[in-house]
Amino acid sequence: MASIPRRRRCAFTLIELLVVIAIIAVLIALLLPAVQKVREASARASCSNNLKQIGVALHNYHGVHSSFPPGGVTNGPCCDTQSGATWTIYILPYLELDNLYKRYDFTVPNEHANNQFVRQSFVKVYTCPSDLNANVLEFPESGPGSGLQYATGSYRAMEGRTDGLAWFEAEDGRIFSLSWRGVLHSISDPTTSTPFPSGYKAPPYGIERFATITDGASNTLMVGEWTTKTNRHRATFWAYTYTSYNQSAAVPPQSRQLLGDYDACVAVGGTGDSNPCKRGWGGFHTNVVLFVMADGSVRYINRNIDMFLFAALATIANEEPIPGGL
Repeated sequence: MASIPRRRRCAFTLIELLVVIAIIAVLIALLLPAVQKVREASARASCSNNLKQIGVALHNYHGVHSSFPPGGVTNGPCCDTQSGATWTIYILPYLELDNLYKRYDFTVPNEHANNQFVRQSFVKVYTCPSDLNANVLEFPESGPGSGLQYATGSYRAMEGRTDGLAWFEAEDGRIFSLSWRGVLHSISDPTTSTPFPSGYKAPPYGIERFATITDGASNTLMVGEWTTKTNRHRATFWAYTYTSYNQSAAVPPQSRQLLGDYDACVAVGGTGDSNPCKRGWGGFHTNVVLFVMADGSVRYINRNIDMFLFAALATIANEEPIPGGL
C-alpha cells in the first residue's frame, strides 16, 4: 500500500515564543512613557481650561456685582460656627450652572439639609482629570460639616499670606493688614447670627475689587490646585465653606505647602504645625501647580518657587517687588 504523506504542523517553538513575548514587552516599555506623557498633557490642558473658565466666571461675577465674591462667609469666629455660601457657589450661574445655583438655600447655613443636594453634586469644571480623589463623596476631617458627606473638587481660592500662626478665618476678616489679603479671602460678621442672604452686600473689608489689587492683576494668584495623595479627608471639597477645604493661603518660607501630599507635609513639620498643610497647594502634574491669575490668565507655578515670591504673588496690595516678573 502506498504510504500517505503526513503534513507537518507549523507552530512556534518555545524559544521563538519567548523571543516574541520579550519583544512585545520591550515595545510596551518604550511606548508606555510616551502614552503617559500624552495623557498627562491632555489632563493638564483640561485642568488649565477648567481654571480659565473659573477665571472668566469670576470676572463676569465682578462685572455684575462690581466686586469679586468672598472666599467664604461665616457668621462668627472659627471654628465651630456654621458657614454661609462660598466662592464656588456664588459663581455657579457664570459657569452655566444656574440650575444648581438655584438649588442652594442662602437662608440657611451651608451645612443645613436643604443644601445637601448642592454639597454632594459633582461639578466637572471644579475637577481636574489628574485628581486621584475626583468624584468622590467623603467626610471632611473637621468643622461643623465633618459629619456630612461632600463632593470632592480640585481648586481652592487664594486667601492671601499668613505667618502660619493666625488665619483669615480666625476672627472677622480684619485681623490682617490690607497688604496681606488675597483676592478671595474669607469674611464674617460677628454682629449677626443669621446666614447672609444671596443679595447681602458685605462690608468693604470683605469683598475685593480690581481697584484694590494694586500689585497688578497679572501678578496676583486667584485660584489654584490642591489635592493630596494621602488623607482624603483633607482633600478639597468644592462646596464646603469652612476654613481650609476650598480656600488656601501662602505661608513663607514653608515650601512643604507645595508637596501635594498632606501627610508628607505634616511629617516635614514647621511653624503652625499642620495648619500650612491644611491650606496647601499641589496637584498631580509633574513639577508644577496650576493657577489662574486675577487677570484671568493661567500660569504654571514651579514647585521649587521661592516661597517669599509665592507669597508676593498671593497678596493684592503688599507692593513687593517681583524679580524679573512672572
